[in-house]
Amino acid sequence: MTDKTPAINRRLLLAATGGALAAATVPARAQDNSTEFVPPADSPVRNNISSFRILNWQDHFASTKNGAILADLTSRALHYWSEDLSIYRLYPTSVPLNEELTRRGKTEVIQKVVNPPWRPTASMKERNPSWPDLVEGGSPENPLGTRALYLGWPAYRIHGTHDTRKIGRRSSSGCVGLYNEHIEELFSFAKVGTQVLLI
Repeated sequence: MTDKTPAINRRLLLAATGGALAAATVPARAQDNSTEFVPPADSPVRNNISSFRILNWQDHFASTKNGAILADLTSRALHYWSEDLSIYRLYPTSVPLNEELTRRGKTEVIQKVVNPPWRPTASMKERNPSWPDLVEGGSPENPLGTRALYLGWPAYRIHGTHDTRKIGRRSSSGCVGLYNEHIEELFSFAKVGTQVLLI
């Protein structure tokens, strides 16, 4: 029995030491009972902290008449609320490559298209002369994916993408992109007249 006692004590000592070391490496948190992450003061890297945030429709729309879509370009997320508020969805998105290609403000869905054809704008062709003039809808190479919500601004869309690497990144020429399965769900909820706000 005495032979087993030191082994048990060693295990307990190792477990306690491991716990103390793990506790020492836990990042600092805000001390004011908030849920905001506060990195350690001596942390050399701070650029990987997500800007993701939950948003309330009341802060951006007067009502949810016809439904409301809020595209938050900073956190690269799209929020949808149905008119009667029985449906709320949050989707990860791709966003424009840079501020020059970005448009913010209020608009609405003016058309819904299944398997939309894609035509590059004149400025896209200028930047990428080798791009085709047209990619037919339904093609796996189509940058608009399987569905598109056309907005009140010319050439701006909320659409799907077959290139799933783009989601969560600055990768578009101005549009907001979603996974195809997400745009298909959003397409079923949204209608012509659904409010849209890009912030």
